[in-house]
Amino acid sequence: MLWYTSVSFIHAHEVIRKRLLIDGDGAGDDRRINLLVKTFFKWCNSGSHEEGYSQYERMLGILAQCEFSMGKTLLVYDMNLREMENYEKIYKETESNIMAAHEKIAECKKQIQQAKRIRKNRQEYDALARVIQTHPDRHETLKQLEALGKELQHLSRIKESVEDKLELRRKQFHVLLSTIRELQQTLENDEKLLEADDVQETRMDTQ
Repeated sequence: MLWYTSVSFIHAHEVIRKRLLIDGDGAGDDRRINLLVKTFFKWCNSGSHEEGYSQYERMLGILAQCEFSMGKTLLVYDMNLREMENYEKIYKETESNIMAAHEKIAECKKQIQQAKRIRKNRQEYDALARVIQTHPDRHETLKQLEALGKELQHLSRIKESVEDKLELRRKQFHVLLSTIRELQQTLENDEKLLEADDVQETRMDTQ
């Protein structure tokens, strides 16, 4: 009887200890544990072998239920651990994907900026090309420049000829002005002589 008591007590103590470690304060299994303790005390105080064996069998049944509940809790605990590991793995993968997405977004932004610059350059190139197309080509421009050069030379010769004629006319006009002044001076001198002759004749007539 004492051997059964020691074995059962140790077994029950181990089951209760594990159950409390797993289930905290034993919430959910308080009734079974209380029932097990009460049955244990009844078994200790049993007066006959049959009653003690009956209480012992009852304790084994309660212990089996506790062990089954503990096994189920362990399975749930292990499953939760695996789920936590899986969630941790998913979290790390998600974080890695987010980092990769940020890097890809930054790279896409760079590509967009580069594409905008390329598009702007193309628009400027097209605008310059349209402006260039409105002007004649190089061969035509050279021909026009050659024609303008010849015309400029011709105008230069005309200018020189006009300047020469103008210089000649200026000299001729200067000679003409000099002649006119001389003629005017001569006329004035002749008038003075005539006046002097008139005065002298008048004096002679008076005498």
